[in-house]
Amino acid sequence: MSTSVEPSDVAPRHLPGDLAMWFFILAELSVFAILILAFAVTQTLKPQLFSESRLLLNTSTGLAMTLSLLTAGLFAALAQEQVRRSRPRPGAVWLLAALLAACVYVVLKVSEYRHLLASGLDMEHNTFFTLYWILTGFHFLHVVLGMFILGWLAERCRRGLHDAHNRSGFESGVLYWHMVDLIWVVLFPLVYVLS
Repeated sequence: MSTSVEPSDVAPRHLPGDLAMWFFILAELSVFAILILAFAVTQTLKPQLFSESRLLLNTSTGLAMTLSLLTAGLFAALAQEQVRRSRPRPGAVWLLAALLAACVYVVLKVSEYRHLLASGLDMEHNTFFTLYWILTGFHFLHVVLGMFILGWLAERCRRGLHDAHNRSGFESGVLYWHMVDLIWVVLFPLVYVLS
């Protein structure tokens, strides 16, 4: 009876992206976790204030922003699949589609910010809006950075610089975008929905 393992055509699995990006993402998630915890604890201490303030937000807009970011994440994943198959130019097209979906989020968020400011609901209005502006503003900055990364990756794909054998940097950029998606999936119900 042989205990040797038969050779397999299955490629060995590896952690996508660079280890440094994983540490960066862990650090960013830790900062967001602290902010989210502060929001949740403060909501527990001031439930009526948070409930009344939440009514001043448009849940439909929040849902549309969620769908746009998740769509961008799907398109980024499809781009990554193309790069893994050494098809960088179709990957670039998917990344441009991801950028367009992300632009929907940016337009909606800027519109929401303008509406809130015009209504006098700035950072100093109350505790809910102080935390709202800190959380969503910090996330918004991450979205903008993520869009620059997606654009840079799209240009590199267009030039054929990423393929199945040179994709670590590409995967790191897509990982960053998925972190942005993940954070919003937590923020949307916390800020817009949960009482």
